[in-house]
Amino acid sequence: MNLPRVAAYFPAFAKGYLRNPLGLFMSLIFPIILILIFGAVFSNSGVSAVPLTVQNLDGGSAASQQFLAALNATGAVSITLVSPSVGNLSAYISHHSLTAGLVIPAGFGAALANHTPVSVLVYTNPSAGSAAGVVQGAVQGVVNGLNLRLAGGSVVVSTIQLNVGSVLYTYIDYLVPGLIGFSVLVAPMFSMVNISSTWKRDKLFRQLSLTPLTRGEWLTATLLWYVLLAITSALLLLGIGAAVFGAHVTLTWMTLPILVFGPMLFVAIGLLAGTVSNTPESAGVIGNIITFPMMFLSGTFFPVSLFPSWLVPIARALPLYYVIEGLNASMVFDNPSLALNDTLIVLVLAVAFSIVAVRAFTWRED
Repeated sequence: MNLPRVAAYFPAFAKGYLRNPLGLFMSLIFPIILILIFGAVFSNSGVSAVPLTVQNLDGGSAASQQFLAALNATGAVSITLVSPSVGNLSAYISHHSLTAGLVIPAGFGAALANHTPVSVLVYTNPSAGSAAGVVQGAVQGVVNGLNLRLAGGSVVVSTIQLNVGSVLYTYIDYLVPGLIGFSVLVAPMFSMVNISSTWKRDKLFRQLSLTPLTRGEWLTATLLWYVLLAITSALLLLGIGAAVFGAHVTLTWMTLPILVFGPMLFVAIGLLAGTVSNTPESAGVIGNIITFPMMFLSGTFFPVSLFPSWLVPIARALPLYYVIEGLNASMVFDNPSLALNDTLIVLVLAVAFSIVAVRAFTWRED
C-alpha cells in the first residue's frame, strides 16, 4: 500500500464522481429533498386538529353543550355543527367527503339526568386513515370521563404519553438517522455497480493495471471518498433537520465508526454486484434488486416496530437495518452498548463482503 499514490488518485476519483450529475443528486441532493418533504408532512409542529362534523339532535341542551365543550377542549378535533335538517349524517358525510361525524341523540340530557343508557354515534371515513383513530380516541376519552363523573368516582390512575427517549423527540428526530443511512446506502451502491460494470466493459481497469496503482490502493481511495461523502451528507441532514424542523439529534463518538464501516459494506456489495454481471444493464438490475428492498424495509422512513410481525425478520436480515439501528442508538437513544453491537455487526458484514468482492474482482482481464 503506497499512501502517496492513494492520495494522488483520491482527488481524481472525486472529480470524476462530482462530474456525474446523477451520482451527486442521489448522494447529496436527494436525501435533502426527502428530509424536507417527510419533515414537512410528518413533523408534529403545527399539526391541526381533525375536523369533526357534529349533529346535535338534543336541541342544544346544557348536557350536550357541556359534552361538546369537553370534546373541543381535547384539542384533538375541530368541531363544525350542522343542522338536524340535513337528515342522515352518514349520507351527509359521504356526500361531502368529510373526515368524521358525531351524532348526539335526542334525549341525551334527560338520559344523563336519569342515569339511563344512551349512545352517541361516531362516523368515520375509511379513507381518512389515522384521523379516524384520533376522533374515536377523543370521543371515547370524553365519554369515559363523563361516565366516571356520573358514577361519582374520582380519577386514581391516569396515563401520560411520551415519546421514547425524551418528551422533546418527534418524528423528524427518528427520520434524520434513517436518511443518513439512506445516503450511506445509495451513494456507494449505485455508483460502484455502475463503475465496476462499465469500467470493466470499457477496459479502464486494464488500463489502470498498467499504472503503478494497485487494486488495494484504488479500493482504498474509492472507500475514503464514500466515507467523506457519508460524513458530508450526515452533517447536511443534521443541519437541515435542526435548523428547519428543530430536530434533537446529536453526534456522538459512536456515530463515526458507522459512517466508516457503512460505506465500506456497500462499496463491497456494489463492487460485487457489478463484477459478477456480464453487462452494465444487468448490473443495474441486480443493484436495484439489492438496493430498493433495503430502502423501504430497513427503517429508513418508518420504524421497523410498525411493520407486520412476519416482515420484521426480513427487515433484520438486511444489512442497512443495522446501519440505521446503530445510528438511532448513537444519535437518538444515546445507547453506546447497542450502538457498539450494531457497529460490530456492520463491520463483520463489511469484512465478509469485502473479502468476497475482492476475490471476484479482476484488475486485469484476459
